Amino acid sequence: MRKTLLLLVPIALLGACTWGITLDDAAKNVRTAWSGDVSSCKDLGKVTVSVMNRVGPVNRNDIKVRDELEVMARNEAAKMHADTIKPLAEPSEGSQPWGAYQCGANRPAPSHQPPPPAGQSATPGNAETFPVKG
Repeated sequence: MRKTLLLLVPIALLGACTWGITLDDAAKNVRTAWSGDVSSCKDLGKVTVSVMNRVGPVNRNDIKVRDELEVMARNEAAKMHADTIKPLAEPSEGSQPWGAYQCGANRPAPSHQPPPPAGQSATPGNAETFPVKG
C-alpha cells in the first residue's frame, strides 16, 4: 500500500505541471478567434501543436491541456507573422490543428471564452441563479 502511494504521488504532481509552456512576446499580439469569422483574412496555413495529455496512466486536466495547446499555437502563428488563430478541430490525444491568419484591420472581435469541451453546452438556459438576500 505504501509503495503504491509513493509511486502515485510523483505522477499526480507531474499532472499538475504546466510543462514550462509560456507565451512568447511576439505571440502576445496573436488573437484567438474561437468562433469569429476569418473569411476576410489571409490564410497563412495550418499549425498542429501537441502536448502531453497524460502522465503514465493519469490523464492531465483537460483545461490545462487546452490552454497549453492555444499558447503553443499562438507561439507558432507568430513565427508565421499571423495575427489570428482559430481551432480547426477539437483536441485529440493532446494534439490540435489550428488555422493561422493575417487579418490586420479585419480581425474578428476578441473572444476570451473558448467553447465548452465536447459534450457540454454553453446555452444560457443551463445556468441556475439564486437571489441574494441583503
